[in-house]
Amino acid sequence: MTENPSRVPHLTPRTRGLRPWTLLAAGAVLGGLLGGAYGTLKPPTYTATSYVVAVPTEKSDPASALGFAQAYGRVATQLAVLGDAQVWAGVPVSTLRKSVQTATSPDAPMVAVSATSSRRDLAADMANAVARSLTRHANDTKDSTHVELLQFSRAVKPAEPSSASAAVTGLVGASAGGLLGGLVLLVRPRRGTEEPAPAASVPGPAVAADAHGQL
Repeated sequence: MTENPSRVPHLTPRTRGLRPWTLLAAGAVLGGLLGGAYGTLKPPTYTATSYVVAVPTEKSDPASALGFAQAYGRVATQLAVLGDAQVWAGVPVSTLRKSVQTATSPDAPMVAVSATSSRRDLAADMANAVARSLTRHANDTKDSTHVELLQFSRAVKPAEPSSASAAVTGLVGASAGGLLGGLVLLVRPRRGTEEPAPAASVPGPAVAADAHGQL
């Protein structure tokens, strides 16, 4: 017995829209859980910053000090500076190269030396060691550059970690999971919503002959 097609239940638009929204929600929830777990399990990192300032001598001017500060910021992470800094920091040069970064300002003759570590005291020690080594190397040539580099502010132990918290990584993971779910929905093949038209029936030979005889 053939079932009446009119009695076959059809999916309503709300039912068809349930699976895409479920995929988006699942991606966001999974991404949030993974991001939160990453932020919780990863050890926190701390960043300490030391500042040095370039001061012009009597034979120079502030513009020259600003230009030399930019140059000192670029050479602070070079081997010549880090080679001496490793003695005071108590870590190898490779660790300083990965952990220390410098920043300069186009308006002030100042160099910021930042160091990142999982230990608060080590972050401060590395920043101060590199700043100290940079100051010594710069002042060795102050008679020719007419610019002196001075310690402006020593790095102290950071009170709070600089790495993202579990809440932040969870939000990032949820956003990434939702975005990934949306991309999956965009690239997946779509099913047609219209029913196919019934095929045209072709009369058999006997029916065609009868019709021809009636003409």
